[in-house]
Amino acid sequence: MTFVRYEHADGVARITLADGGNGNPVHLDSVAELHAAVRSAHRDGARVVVLAAEGRFFSVGGDLGAFAGADDVQAFIDDLAEALHRVVSELVRSEAIVVTVVQGTAAGAGFPLAAVGDIVLAADSAKFSLAYTKVGLSPDGGSSLLVHSLGLHRTLRLAILGDLLTAQEAYDAGLVARVVPADELAATAEQVVATLAAGSASANAAAKRLLREVVAPAPETALRKESLSIRALAGSPDGREGVAAFVEKRAPKFGG
Repeated sequence: MTFVRYEHADGVARITLADGGNGNPVHLDSVAELHAAVRSAHRDGARVVVLAAEGRFFSVGGDLGAFAGADDVQAFIDDLAEALHRVVSELVRSEAIVVTVVQGTAAGAGFPLAAVGDIVLAADSAKFSLAYTKVGLSPDGGSSLLVHSLGLHRTLRLAILGDLLTAQEAYDAGLVARVVPADELAATAEQVVATLAAGSASANAAAKRLLREVVAPAPETALRKESLSIRALAGSPDGREGVAAFVEKRAPKFGG
């Protein structure tokens, strides 16, 4: 695989976003490889799945340049959103405990992808940003599920104002389980993974299932609504203007 690296040993599957030089963008090829890696983890019977990334960013989110170059941007974004949502659904539904390790900024779809972990670990320099509305789009990738972790009005602030959430703020809000200096992140992740791997897989899976089903018994419904929303906005004047302005590195001129 080109964009994702997969390893499995001793019940632990390690999935690494490996396009760090480009910021680990979300596009059809990277999501296809991510989905293949998640399926491999299930096939291998992993008790723990670790999702990490290389480079300065955990993920910069969707490849807006590809959006701008698509012949049918609505179909393109719908296909991408649905592909990403399958990955999110599989990780949320997985019997494995998912640990996400966030070493840098998680932006756009990279934010909910980082937050899909049952246990989220972050470097103290990590930041989280939705920023969809800045380019005339609505959040996807499981962003609406953040309400369960962050609360309604904090999530509204992030979605509408485009504020950054620091690692410490994410910890204070309950999203992040550990915040450590960047040079201690890998060791902290290994300690957490070792604890999980030594625990009861069946008890951990049952706890995950019970707690997640209380807050989101049907996460796929929320994910489908996100797909429909971003698809519609992608073809709207504001959506087209927002993406074009981003690519052209200028301020957008939204019509309302």
